[in-house]
Amino acid sequence: MAIETILLAVGASDADRLDRLAEESIDVAGPTGATVVIGHVFTKAEYNDALDNLDFDVTAEEVSGDDVARRHATVRDLVRRFDDAGVSYEIRGPVGDHGEKLIELAGEVDADRLIVGGRKRSPAGKAVFGSLAQEVMLKSPCPVTFVRADTK
Repeated sequence: MAIETILLAVGASDADRLDRLAEESIDVAGPTGATVVIGHVFTKAEYNDALDNLDFDVTAEEVSGDDVARRHATVRDLVRRFDDAGVSYEIRGPVGDHGEKLIELAGEVDADRLIVGGRKRSPAGKAVFGSLAQEVMLKSPCPVTFVRADTK
C-alpha cells in the first residue's frame, strides 16, 4: 500500500510531544513523498478564543478554521520543520468535536495514515475523562500511529 497522504492531528496540548510528532511524520513522508495534512481541530469555543487571541479582524473578513490553524504556534512550528525537511504539507482547521472532525478529515483527505499524539493514562482515567486518541484509533478509516509524550 502506497502512502500518499498522512493526516497529522495536532492540538494545543501537543507542545510537549511536537518533536516526536514532527519526526514521525517526516520519517514516513520523506521517503514516500507523501503530503502531510496538518489537522488542528477547534471546538467552537476554542475557535472563538483563537480569533480573539490571534487578533483576527472578524469585521473585515470571514475567518475560516483553516486560517486560524495557519496562525497557531504549534502549526507554524511544524511548518518550519516540514519546510526544512522538504516535506509537502497542507493545513486544515475544522471546527467541531475533536474526534468526529478528525475522523471526518481523514476521510476527506483520503489519508493513508493518521498520526495522533497522547499521553499514558490509567484505565480509570480513560473511563472518567475519555481518550481522544482511543476514539480516533477505534474509528479511523486508516491505520493510526500513536505518539506518546511520556516515553522516558
